[in-house]
Amino acid sequence: MREVAFQRNFTNYAGGSVLVNFGNTRVLCTAMVEESVPPFREAAGLGWLSAEYSMLPSSTHTRKRRKTDGRATEIQRLIGRSLRSCMDFEKLGPRSIIVDCDVIQADGGTRTASITGGFVAIHDAVTGLMQQGLLEENPLTSFIAALSVGFVKGELVVDLDYEHDSQAEVDMNVVGNDKGEFIEVQGTAEGKPFDRSKLDAMLDGAADGIRHLVEKQKEALGL
Repeated sequence: MREVAFQRNFTNYAGGSVLVNFGNTRVLCTAMVEESVPPFREAAGLGWLSAEYSMLPSSTHTRKRRKTDGRATEIQRLIGRSLRSCMDFEKLGPRSIIVDCDVIQADGGTRTASITGGFVAIHDAVTGLMQQGLLEENPLTSFIAALSVGFVKGELVVDLDYEHDSQAEVDMNVVGNDKGEFIEVQGTAEGKPFDRSKLDAMLDGAADGIRHLVEKQKEALGL
């Protein structure tokens, strides 16, 4: 795996802000709290979590235009789904957490870095709410992390950078928690179909990688 690092409290105003590095991929993840929920949650009295994702113009070799395209929309939906899986919305109460993931530099795995760093930002935001006496119980039910895995030239690679990703015969994005459970698995054969043995190998590699990432998260949080 690439070297992973978290720099917490990267900005001043968000409830949680983290600069996460997966090798040369760098993503700023912030979590901001709003004392309101979308209309479809109001009657239930439950909280909500949503995510937005974007790539800064200079995050790639050629300037990326400032716009939300179909790819970015799909990625932010993945981030939101993944991070909602760790939240007890009854305990959160009628408030929202919005996670913003802005890619500063892209070298593969921006969506998985966003999920992994986004969780750390959420953890800090929730801790702040508890310290202010706004929450009676911690609404977080598990740690969440994600990474990519694939086969490159017949070899299993965990946490693919751009060079590996561009050459992969098959690659997957895997989201999991600290209970050993999978939350989302996205896999595609780029060159030729893959068999069950390769699928099992990728899931095993991803599970090991997620355990490592959770350890890094806890280390960064001082837990």
